[in-house]
Amino acid sequence: MIERLTAGAPGWHVDTDVVVIGSGIAGLVAAIRAAAHGRVLLVTKALLDAGSTRWAQGGIAAALAPEDSPAEHLADTLTAGVGLCDEDAVAALVTEGPGAVRRLIEAGAHFDLAPDGSVSLTREGGHHRRRIAHAGGDATGAEISRALLAVLKETDGVEVIEHALVLDLLMDGGRAAGVTLHVMGEGSHDGVGAVRARAVILATGGLGQVFAATTNPEVSTGDGVALALRAGAEVADLEFVQFHPTVMWLGPDAEGQQPLISEAVRGEGAHLVDASGERFMAGRHELAELAPRDVVAKGIMSRMRETGEPCMWLDGRHLGAAFWESRFPNILASCRLHGVDPVTEPVPVVPAAHYASGGVRTDLRGRTTIPGLYACGEVACTGVHGANRLASNSLLEGLVFAERIGEAIRDDLAGPRPQARPSERATGLLDPSVRAEVQHVMSAYCGVLRGAEGLAKAERRLAELATRTSARPGVAAWEATNLHQVATAVVAAARTRAETRGSHWREDFPGRDDAAWLGRLAGRLGPDGYTLRTLPARAAETTTTPVKGE
Repeated sequence: MIERLTAGAPGWHVDTDVVVIGSGIAGLVAAIRAAAHGRVLLVTKALLDAGSTRWAQGGIAAALAPEDSPAEHLADTLTAGVGLCDEDAVAALVTEGPGAVRRLIEAGAHFDLAPDGSVSLTREGGHHRRRIAHAGGDATGAEISRALLAVLKETDGVEVIEHALVLDLLMDGGRAAGVTLHVMGEGSHDGVGAVRARAVILATGGLGQVFAATTNPEVSTGDGVALALRAGAEVADLEFVQFHPTVMWLGPDAEGQQPLISEAVRGEGAHLVDASGERFMAGRHELAELAPRDVVAKGIMSRMRETGEPCMWLDGRHLGAAFWESRFPNILASCRLHGVDPVTEPVPVVPAAHYASGGVRTDLRGRTTIPGLYACGEVACTGVHGANRLASNSLLEGLVFAERIGEAIRDDLAGPRPQARPSERATGLLDPSVRAEVQHVMSAYCGVLRGAEGLAKAERRLAELATRTSARPGVAAWEATNLHQVATAVVAAARTRAETRGSHWREDFPGRDDAAWLGRLAGRLGPDGYTLRTLPARAAETTTTPVKGE
């Protein structure tokens, strides 16, 4: 049963066994599973259903069809990841995925059904089978969120704090012991306090707001990655930020969250065309419009350069009005809201920042390099995605690895309660105005196309912005600081990887270099600054004591 807590004056504290930060699919599943082992406090930055999960249109990928198999799903995922996936993590994802989706259905999630009563499945980019389950046509995330919130409501031992920004990790020696929060009250009320816990689960979602144009909601400011960096945890694969190929183009000055046109629209037969109506992806990849996302995004950008056009177009007119209205009602309404009717005209599209394949590095049970600190969902780097996420693997990753954390965490709850102390790492908060400048720098120099000169400019400008400190603490200053810290780490990784691979496209190094770069970049913020090291590709590393039976 959900019990909502309200935070009081500065200095308040709450004691619990597990604190979960985030209320998307990963956070909700982790909270429900962890509640079997102890008391859980679920903290969310906005409302419980306001995270990225509810925006997911296309669906959740799993080998549910009789003609499909986990082995085929694994092969497609490894291909999309361009040699950098942790194969053990992918194997866990694809073998446990079908059962996890069926448990989601048993919990009350209503997926669209085929005429024979089975789950209706579609295709998306990079998949050689129809294995994407969807709900409400194009409202899969909203339905999953609804179902999990209903389960959470009936789960004993779960308390909730809404409108709370996580600030920093509390530590007991080298172990996570809770978090500090800023609960967003009214007026000048500070609302800063602490949650003391035996275990901390980060499920804070993505970092898309690092860029000026993104599909991510406004709350996706990289808070979990920034917190982990300040605490000394290791991150990995941050250079691999996926740009969704088909985001509705609203003009050259469009910023903030942009309307996504799901990959499922191409999966159902829509074509990418240029101004003359030519299908330019047909000769670039065997799967044409259904190539992996990095391939399609690069194809669109290349064609824009060749033609001088500010966008390309997604043509689904041949699908017909009835199909659009039944299969993609929300996308149809969104397009019409912005003055485009996909039933009668092509939709202008461009790539925009969409998903972080990297994040806080974890093992196969969601454990980070700091004992007692876990991560799952987009904030985590399990190694599943490698250099490029396969379409609709994100919801599945959040689901499967949150379940794994729910089992692994029991050992942390058996020991003595840690003595929570604030982190000794000082955080100089930046002025809120830094946020917009970081976004413009990242879009200009670290977007779909990157090069040494631009990345050097980004690094210098970010260093300059680091001196613009805030006159007073507050949520806006914390978000600006988080974005700046994450942007700095992304640029460092992008400068270091001198090749083009997956969603990382270096104009000055256009080829893939397996001899030098068949490895993953892991970073850590220490007393001497941010440093990177290379991990071997496909290496499944255990960061703490293995779970029994692992």
